[in-house]
Amino acid sequence: MMTPMGFSETIFLFFLALLIFGPKKLPEIARQVGKVMNDLRRASYEFKSQIEAEISHLEVDKPPLPPAQRPLGAVASLPAKPEPALESGAIQTQPVASPELTTAGAGPQPLPSPEPPPLVKAPDA
Repeated sequence: MMTPMGFSETIFLFFLALLIFGPKKLPEIARQVGKVMNDLRRASYEFKSQIEAEISHLEVDKPPLPPAQRPLGAVASLPAKPEPALESGAIQTQPVASPELTTAGAGPQPLPSPEPPPLVKAPDA
């Protein structure tokens, strides 16, 4: 990537061109360089405008494309609302075993109650 030339670099090139070509030839060379730069800028603008005109002409003639098909199996291809599995509308679920119920050799255990058990006093002997 080229960086823009600074003022000191421009002055250095001016003095270098002055030493190489001399004070009589330098104005002629500067005019020629200016004309070439102007011609290049004009050709660049014409080329750019032709390309833009062709692109806009193609966009007007071309009908719009239909929406693209979504790939099968992708999340985007799934329907927005899932359809019910059964026609009756009832959803069947299977019970999920909790860790308390799946202890080896023990039956179902009651869940602890949120209130503490009542205190029972031992009889005096």
